[in-house]
Amino acid sequence: MANKLIIVESPAKANTIKKFLGNDVKVLASMGHVRDLPKSKLGVDLEHDFEPEYINIRGKASLINSLKKDAKQAKKVFLATDPDREGEAIAYHLAYLLGIPLDSVCRVTFNEITKETVQKSIKEPRKIDMNLTNAQQARRILDRIVGYQISPILWKKVKRGLSAGRVQSVAVKLIVDREEEIEKFIPEEYWNIFVKLLKNEEKFTARLYGKNGNKIELHNEKEVKEILKEIENGKYVVTDVKRGEKKRTPAPPFTTSTMQQEASRKLGFPIRKTMNIAQGLYEGVSVPEKGMVGLITYMRTDSTRISEEARQSAKQYITSVYGTEYYENRYYKTKAGAQDAHEGIRPTYIDLYPDKIKDNLTPDQYKLYKLIYNRFIASQMSAAVFDTINANIDVKEKETYNFRASGQTLKFKGFMTLYVEDRDEKNDEDDELSIPQLEVGETLKKEEIEPKQSFTEPPPRYTEASLVKTLEEKGIGRPSTYATIISTIIDRRYIEKEQKQLLPTELGKVVNKLLIENFTDIINVEFTADIENRFDKIAEGNESWKNVIREFYGPFKAELEKANKELEHVKIEDEVTNIKCEKCGRMMVVKYGRYGKFLACSGYPECKNIKSYAEKIEVPCPVCGSEVLVRKTKRGKNYYICINNNKESENPCNYISWNKPKEGEKWSPEMNEKATKSVGKKSKRTSKRKGKEKTKSKSSTKKVNKK
Repeated sequence: MANKLIIVESPAKANTIKKFLGNDVKVLASMGHVRDLPKSKLGVDLEHDFEPEYINIRGKASLINSLKKDAKQAKKVFLATDPDREGEAIAYHLAYLLGIPLDSVCRVTFNEITKETVQKSIKEPRKIDMNLTNAQQARRILDRIVGYQISPILWKKVKRGLSAGRVQSVAVKLIVDREEEIEKFIPEEYWNIFVKLLKNEEKFTARLYGKNGNKIELHNEKEVKEILKEIENGKYVVTDVKRGEKKRTPAPPFTTSTMQQEASRKLGFPIRKTMNIAQGLYEGVSVPEKGMVGLITYMRTDSTRISEEARQSAKQYITSVYGTEYYENRYYKTKAGAQDAHEGIRPTYIDLYPDKIKDNLTPDQYKLYKLIYNRFIASQMSAAVFDTINANIDVKEKETYNFRASGQTLKFKGFMTLYVEDRDEKNDEDDELSIPQLEVGETLKKEEIEPKQSFTEPPPRYTEASLVKTLEEKGIGRPSTYATIISTIIDRRYIEKEQKQLLPTELGKVVNKLLIENFTDIINVEFTADIENRFDKIAEGNESWKNVIREFYGPFKAELEKANKELEHVKIEDEVTNIKCEKCGRMMVVKYGRYGKFLACSGYPECKNIKSYAEKIEVPCPVCGSEVLVRKTKRGKNYYICINNNKESENPCNYISWNKPKEGEKWSPEMNEKATKSVGKKSKRTSKRKGKEKTKSKSSTKKVNKK
């Protein structure tokens, strides 16, 4: 019989913690949540002040009974679920099931799963924090009310099986709004004039900046030609030179959000994958000398704060490996409104550098661990130092035209020796660009003048990284929820990924339009951010969770009743195509199934003919000039194939590619062969499941038609 019972969330975490404790301690896993709202009904009593109706999660009866049995036999039970709101709520429900009083000192948390931290935390238990529990409960109940009361409207008006999430719907709106911006964008022409200059055979480039000391903008070729005539035979004289020094400081240690963004940019990891790998690194990996140990601190945090012990370990590592000139003791301010309960994400043991334990990690674990490790070490390193030079060069004819040249060279690498942060919008401000040592008054030799036409570009589509950044900036959701938000809107087919870009589907646009027209608050960015702030106040003990729900539900109920009434006789018509049904002659319409669009006879249920939907793009096939179709693999990835890429075609063409073809793109047989093999391999990997998924697809489309 164990004197102590410790309950954590996952078996991996349980296995790691067991190694640090004596034989009189038993460690078990709850396997996540044990109680929740029922799936079959709302589960919130709207008539009695929003009391939740929790039930034991189906399939966990034997686990719960086992936990109860072990809890009765133990002298002391500790609830060691994750150190966040979700973990606090799980601890609360475990206490309820095991009969542990809420004023019992039974709650322990681990910011990192190391022997020292686990043993120390067990000696310092506390009561369950009901403020954190209530913050999670408020979010769960509010999301349940929104989802379960709006979704039936979508079922009636769009398609059965759809659902509307409070935060997910706002994320979809952001992506739809961005797509509309792109579609409405009208490119504007602009020009730059560059001149290649020489000093002692050393080449560099200057750009036209102004005229007579005033900045000018060039909008068309006519303006450019007039200037080219004036400066064609002019002398290029250096009128001003400024030399200086620029420092670039390192990025702070990772928060959840910045880790998700950087793993997406540098490693190409989807947000959900990043969080799953980070969870494993936190819960424990077996490494030489230390055995099973957590390699990183808790990965759900808004803070960039780090402990003094970690700071000293970083100092020792940097000075011994790189030298004292590479170390700088840095403190980072956690941004306003952030949850500062935990440190930033960092390695737990500095001596476990990535290459030392590479063989003990999976390839993906190694990549993410190295990213976290290097980011943390770099955050305590010296700034990179650049020597800069900026020169003004004038051409005097009838008018004086002002050119500028800028350059910089890296003098001291500092933290850039180890790590440089990626950015969504690339720029060259930190690239080395050498120009000669110029002196005021000297005349330079002109080699060539290069006018360049450009066009303004629309805003870029969101990627997972840039969407996470925007959600965080606007205060929508919290870092711990971003992975769920993005995976949910993709799984529901409201959004699709094309390469790394997020695009709204037609279904997503239809649902978004319906929500905008009928639920202005739910789809409102500022309103959603305000709700998040109120959840934070609940967690801090400054707000009643029921008061937040009450104030939300009144206006929401009015919107719900209005929408039900106004949409009662509204029917969203199917998109009619110009394709005739070969069975009955009526026109086919576009329907939405589990795997996207398909065609169905408009005469349903009399005629039940269905066929696949062939989406075409405007760009012709780079090989034969015919139409190009968009198709999806079973995993939902787009690929592009010529309409003549089939055995029955009179003019067979073997064009197939993962990448969307561009106008005027050159395409060689070698490129085509490589792409064909690549797509073919993908198809083979899914062929084992093909029959099973085909059956599912057919059954789902039949259900859609019946409805």
